[in-house]
Amino acid sequence: MQRDGMDFLKWLYPGMHIKRWLALLMVGIVIIALGFAYILRQIYNTYTFPDFVWYITLQFIPRYYRGALFAVVGVAAIVIAGWRFYRSLVSALLPNGRDDSLVNILYQHHHLRRGPKIVAIGGGTGLSTLLRGLREYSGNLSAIVTVADDGGSSGRLRRELGVLPPGDFRNCIAALADVEPLMTKLLQYRFSEGSGLEGHSFGNLFIVAMSGVTGSFEQAVRESSRVLAVRGQILPSTLANVVLSAKMEDEITVYGESKITESNNRIRQLFLEPADAAAYPEAVKAIEEADLLVLGPGSLYTSILPNLLVDGIKRAVAASKAMKVYVCNVATQRGETDGFSVANHVEALTRHVGEGLFQYVLVNNNILKLPKEWRVVPVSLDWWPVDGIQLVAADLVNKDLRLRHDQSKLGAALLQLYYSNGRSQRRRWLPQEFSR
Repeated sequence: MQRDGMDFLKWLYPGMHIKRWLALLMVGIVIIALGFAYILRQIYNTYTFPDFVWYITLQFIPRYYRGALFAVVGVAAIVIAGWRFYRSLVSALLPNGRDDSLVNILYQHHHLRRGPKIVAIGGGTGLSTLLRGLREYSGNLSAIVTVADDGGSSGRLRRELGVLPPGDFRNCIAALADVEPLMTKLLQYRFSEGSGLEGHSFGNLFIVAMSGVTGSFEQAVRESSRVLAVRGQILPSTLANVVLSAKMEDEITVYGESKITESNNRIRQLFLEPADAAAYPEAVKAIEEADLLVLGPGSLYTSILPNLLVDGIKRAVAASKAMKVYVCNVATQRGETDGFSVANHVEALTRHVGEGLFQYVLVNNNILKLPKEWRVVPVSLDWWPVDGIQLVAADLVNKDLRLRHDQSKLGAALLQLYYSNGRSQRRRWLPQEFSR
């Protein structure tokens, strides 16, 4: 994405009006210069100067040469001032000394602002991984986050203070925040000791404190996102205090998200209490306006489905005209999807929310062997096709962490799928890497 300054100014879309304001600035400078020239000429004609002024004003040089000399000096002054201003501005925008240019910074912001409207639905580490991959291609991101978490630090804060569980929101903020890496590390810092503090992450406490300052959890997430320069918006699927529960194959009903994975039993049916939890209006609006809807990756039963069990969210997804993609996990998950293939994941989704909810399933085809002690296996591609759903395979695995997706590979694969299916016609802008 390298462009020189002139190409960049020519390329910027008309709404920014960069060239016209630069032209107006130059016209203003010229008018001021002419005004001073008139005043100086009038003074020169009405006042008799001492002899030394004749030498200072270079009267011994012909006027054409004097004009050229003054023009050269003026251009040099403008170039030096412009360069110093540019360096000062870059140092303010890049306090850590990143090796980048202001043109590239502006281009990147413009590039992202014109990207497709993408809504990612899920929770946990899968959602934050997805967002890190997508943020390189679009600034129009919306993350719709499950609020059923009742374990760990989030569960404790939820029970003690009556707030929505902040953990997944914290992860999304850390993934999308356009701040120094140290601030991201601070958000994810977890206290290892201290009465009442042990096990809590700083980011969770920050969001809860912000909810007390702003008066509501959703406003706290919004203001936290603004303070931390989050690239996109992070929305709860519902504001209701929902409990995720499951009926197992042995007919036992387990209540609470954290208890489901601990039951070591296959899940037959998942449900929310209350069943009529209202969808968050801004989440529904984001889905309605989306160009691309992405479900997953993440825990099938405890991160993805809890969002779709909110009836308003499910209906909005079903009605959406966006491209809809389900990203299947790289590996199975203990206590949830033991032994599952891609087809098993799809079957579980359709069993809970009906058929036709998504058109594509994006899967990893670079199968890496996993150690037996991990007690998980790669998700297999042992059955297809399914009517109305297209399987798309690509190398998506993180070779350093073979249980998870690689964020860069995942983001690129989703955008490649989006643009290769004619979705680029919705916008004038098309990234060079997807234009082939």
